[in-house]
Amino acid sequence: MKKSMGELVCPQSECLSRQNHQVLSEKLSEEWLSCDACVEENKGFKCDCSIRDHKSIADSLHDEPNSSFAHSVINMVGMLIGLGQLSTPYALENGGWTSAFLLVGLGGICTYTADLLGKCLDKNPKSRSYTDIGQDAYGSKGKFLAASFIYLQSFMALVSYTIALHDNISVVFEGTQIRLPWPRISTPQLLTIIAVLVALPSLWLRDLSSISFLSSGGILMSLVIFISVTSTAIFGGVITNHSIPVVNFHKIPAISGVYLFSYAGHIIFPNLYKSMKDPAKFAKVCVVSFASVTALYTALGFLGAKMFGSEVSSQITLSLPRHLIVTKIALWATVLTPMTKYALEFAPFATQLELSLPSSLSKKIKMMVRCTVGSILLLLILALALSVPYFEHVLSLTGSVVGVGICIVLPCAFYTKISWSKISKPLLILNMALTAFGALLGAFGTISSAKSLLKSIQGGHRT
Repeated sequence: MKKSMGELVCPQSECLSRQNHQVLSEKLSEEWLSCDACVEENKGFKCDCSIRDHKSIADSLHDEPNSSFAHSVINMVGMLIGLGQLSTPYALENGGWTSAFLLVGLGGICTYTADLLGKCLDKNPKSRSYTDIGQDAYGSKGKFLAASFIYLQSFMALVSYTIALHDNISVVFEGTQIRLPWPRISTPQLLTIIAVLVALPSLWLRDLSSISFLSSGGILMSLVIFISVTSTAIFGGVITNHSIPVVNFHKIPAISGVYLFSYAGHIIFPNLYKSMKDPAKFAKVCVVSFASVTALYTALGFLGAKMFGSEVSSQITLSLPRHLIVTKIALWATVLTPMTKYALEFAPFATQLELSLPSSLSKKIKMMVRCTVGSILLLLILALALSVPYFEHVLSLTGSVVGVGICIVLPCAFYTKISWSKISKPLLILNMALTAFGALLGAFGTISSAKSLLKSIQGGHRT
């Protein structure tokens, strides 16, 4: 979905980060989309997104940072909470209760690397995005590398969301039978296809209010899921007395990918940094935000593991008692969440796609190209999700392949290169050690999750 756009000027991560920040800030989202509009209508503010002009559009968007400390914390926490909360109980049960130390440790590392991104931006005030940092560190190769990781993460995350949609819609309509003479597909697959087709027109949206509404809906759904799980534990009559194994060493590499996926929000942190009234407090924002999210993940992980033990599903919503109203609410929330994500994830790619088209093309032709490409990519994601419906393995693979790079390896490498002449020896050693640790963790996690995924595909069953 997100193969390199090469020389496109509106930097990839900049547009993606702006899109993600839009989930949390309607004002910023208005400014972001106005960039796209001004290319064609020359309204709102002056911007030049031509391929020859490498001036960052974000310069116009962040002239007056107005985000307070509390607002920044809320934004960062909101961006970190997502699919991770569905899978943390499964990961903790499979890794053993001592794997919670890995969860907390990775949270601490990601806090540090998030702060490194802020320090990289401080080195060059003109930098606005994750890809800008990559370019500052390693030139066009660094920018290309950062953008590739960002788009790969977005693509794989959407596949994971679609698998979650399939799994939960199967339970929502459990017992329903729909048969077609052709093609021969199962009822859950047919329902998933219908749901994705319903969401498909959202990829064609360029209206700000509509996309902002979808982004707000995604955050609301995440809150509903968390409240539903905790309500079930407190009022649902589920006995939370299952034992959790101490540690399963052979599963640690795979679940590390799940844990890393839960913290993979670094691509929008430069946006948050630039939006703050007092960027000097960014480090505190990172500490408070990651501490809050880590505490939530840890609590939810132990809660789910104690509630269901070895029977806990890779998505906690699938383990909740089916007869409870809160379960039905949680299932519907998980079904609706992916449908709010498609337009948001595709928007920055669509903007750059339009900018890359010849200026001689009419607005109508550009819109047709945008709609056609978006539809094809979403159908590709749908086909992949239905072909490889193994949520836990895809999530782990995503965290191990791209999450570890975006959260650990690249921030450390970028900061080390940018600050090479002034970095202290202890800090240099720390960054090099974290880079090596991240690379090893990613390699072992990728091998482990890939093996499990292939085994599941060959066996035709879920593990």
